[in-house]
Amino acid sequence: MDYPSKVLSKAVEEISGLPGIGRKSALRLALHLLRQPASQGITLGTSIQNLVTEIKYCKECHNFSDSEVCDICNDHKRNDELLCIVEDVRDVMAIENTGKFKGKYLVLGGKISPMEGIGPSQLRIGSIEKKLMSNTIKELIFALSATMEGDTTAFYIYKKFKTQHVKFSSIARGIAVGDELEYADEISLGRSITNRTAYNEAE
Repeated sequence: MDYPSKVLSKAVEEISGLPGIGRKSALRLALHLLRQPASQGITLGTSIQNLVTEIKYCKECHNFSDSEVCDICNDHKRNDELLCIVEDVRDVMAIENTGKFKGKYLVLGGKISPMEGIGPSQLRIGSIEKKLMSNTIKELIFALSATMEGDTTAFYIYKKFKTQHVKFSSIARGIAVGDELEYADEISLGRSITNRTAYNEAE
């Protein structure tokens, strides 16, 4: 498609690089911004710039944060004895939206997937070991996707740390097999975290 402006063409090219947005949708968004007051586009641009330059990863749990330690890890009202293992930051947000979990989190940054070339060394499993060394963790809760990769990841972590004096549990399978946590409704996810079950090698 020919564009009447190189500036417009570049904007469409960049917007269309976002997931799920084709060139037609990108053009529609660009034209929408041009019809709005210039301040709206500038505010959007500033927000995106701040997003990529100022956001941090919490040094304790690897969640997104505005500071070195996130609000959840800094909250002394949370239960330090419960550590919920999740794949992604979106899973933390999904569980937090249920209001049913008052422990702490650890974001692995993915799941073991040989097909995608992702092994244990590429995940933040070492952070689990550091937390267990503090002797404050009493229960590790697997809140991973109900997929083969999620189960493989949970099993690997269980085998690695099963000699530690810690209880292993997994969220109840109110979540359909094959589902990602972030797409589960809040009621089902809340019940799953509340009614978690003991984890063992037979699962």
